[in-house]
Amino acid sequence: MAEDERREDREDEAQEGQPSEEAGAPEESAPERDAEAPQEEAEQAAEAEVRTAESEREAEEAMAAVEPDEAPVEPAQAETEPAESEQDAEPAKGEAQPPQAEERPKQAAKDVPPGAELEPISIEPERELSAEERARLEAEAEERARAEAEATAEAGEEPEPAREAAVELESDARIQATGKRKTSIARVVLRSGTGEFEINRRRLEEYFPRHQHQTFVRQPLLTSGYEGKVDVRVRVHGGGISGQAGAVRHGIARALTEIDPELRGDLKKRGLLTRDARAKERRKAGLKKARKRPQFSKR
Repeated sequence: MAEDERREDREDEAQEGQPSEEAGAPEESAPERDAEAPQEEAEQAAEAEVRTAESEREAEEAMAAVEPDEAPVEPAQAETEPAESEQDAEPAKGEAQPPQAEERPKQAAKDVPPGAELEPISIEPERELSAEERARLEAEAEERARAEAEATAEAGEEPEPAREAAVELESDARIQATGKRKTSIARVVLRSGTGEFEINRRRLEEYFPRHQHQTFVRQPLLTSGYEGKVDVRVRVHGGGISGQAGAVRHGIARALTEIDPELRGDLKKRGLLTRDARAKERRKAGLKKARKRPQFSKR
């Protein structure tokens, strides 16, 4: 019995010792791990150094392949290269100097007056006109002179009397007539006299300062030969200066036919008895002016 008890005690002790060993196993593994960690770090550092050395070597090889001209220069080449190096150095200096180059024109621009940088206008000398151009200018001048002569009886020159006055007007006679032109209306009164002109209680030269209008008004008297033999009084209103001059001429011509009916033929030939119907045409509804239409737009 005692032996059985001893055997059981031994078995119990053995069983108790096993867990103690198993529990102690992890305690022993921790120091081993602490010992292995420095070794792994050393290996990693060594690998990193190897990699950096390889990368540096590869970089040196690449630089040597890209810049083969950086090899040591021979003495013969060294003598010829200083000039080239100086030329290369000058642009390098120029690259660093653009700000200064820009500042100089700015400083100089302050002293220069505005517009000095503009090119002067070259005045071309007058060239001689060709025969065609000279003929064209002469034709234009002749056309203008002809138009003025038609309106003012030979360019403003007073025509010579076409005939002598056949009928003398009595001293107390008054011949009245009405002349019209555009929107002007002139009431004319002829009396025996010395050729005085009175228009709206003013002299002819004051009311019509242009020589063209003065000749235009005197034309019926010069044509009929009554210039200087009758006094003319006129009251005119409406329209402008040119229209009033036409109305006065028309009224004088009609008054002369009352004095001498035989003058009608001569005055009619010269268009002095015809009421000039030329006037500005009135504007129509829907049009811009008398006949100008707005542009058609399909859309």
